[in-house]
Amino acid sequence: MPVTQGFDNGPALTAKEFETLFDELKTWSDYTPQTLERGALNHITAEVIKNAASLVTKGHIVHMALPWNTVSGPDNAKPATHYMVSLAEFENPEPTSNRDFIGVDYHGKAVSHMDAPTHIVYRGDIFGGKKSSEFVTTQGSHWASIDKLGPVVTRGVLLDAALLQGLNYLEPGTAIRAADVIAMEEKFSFTISKGDCVLLRSGHFARREAVGVWNPDNLSAGFHVDVMKLFKERKVSVIGADGDSDVRPSPVTGVESPFHALALPGMGIPLLDNLQLEELAKVCASEKRWIFQIILAPLNIPRGTGSPLNPVAVF
Repeated sequence: MPVTQGFDNGPALTAKEFETLFDELKTWSDYTPQTLERGALNHITAEVIKNAASLVTKGHIVHMALPWNTVSGPDNAKPATHYMVSLAEFENPEPTSNRDFIGVDYHGKAVSHMDAPTHIVYRGDIFGGKKSSEFVTTQGSHWASIDKLGPVVTRGVLLDAALLQGLNYLEPGTAIRAADVIAMEEKFSFTISKGDCVLLRSGHFARREAVGVWNPDNLSAGFHVDVMKLFKERKVSVIGADGDSDVRPSPVTGVESPFHALALPGMGIPLLDNLQLEELAKVCASEKRWIFQIILAPLNIPRGTGSPLNPVAVF
């Protein structure tokens, strides 16, 4: 599958410059000891939830999860598992049942999922300055795990970066910068606000459909780290994308996933990876509004570093 090389993932940062940026943006002292573990989700107040509910005017639901993918490929190195454990025709007495099993290594590029803050480690730390070696064991994480986050209901905002450029999709490797986010606010008439869940559409799956599959581990459109100053100022609570939010190749020397590092261990912002945002983009364009209620219900996995997820937008 050919990949155009005319992308811009810059500007580049040295590892030292990124370290300085991380220390500037980290929010470890922004919360009380009682609220620290929930990180940026503390911005989602009862008022934020009520305001998000007021956006529901038609009762139109849009799902954003990819289909369960059991087929190996360049972007699915560890396929999900699904098989039947029992068929009704071989059972008795009545009623009989059909039963199945699912299993998945969801941290990758093929499963829509939610990253808990404990998922990523930078300089040995997880969110809040806790040492990963002390809080994460073979039994899972004992800090900022997915079960501590609970269901999330808030306002969703779609950043359609492809539409901003008048394109169906951006080329892999293209960085979306803070100036692009502000341009989308102006063009699409919204303002990112406290408690928002911000979703980035680069057109990843539109490109996959049009051109073919590629390995996004090393080449994908996504956010440049300079957007995080803006997101911190606006008190964003959750960030997601049709990729994994990071632009790849990384613009930071020696740091493979700098956006993940800033969001999770730095700022306690859960990430939503590998979302199918094409239908959402169509609905937003049709409605001429890029804000909506969003509902996130990760599985209640004690000590989990994340969870498969089926995010739902409601218009």
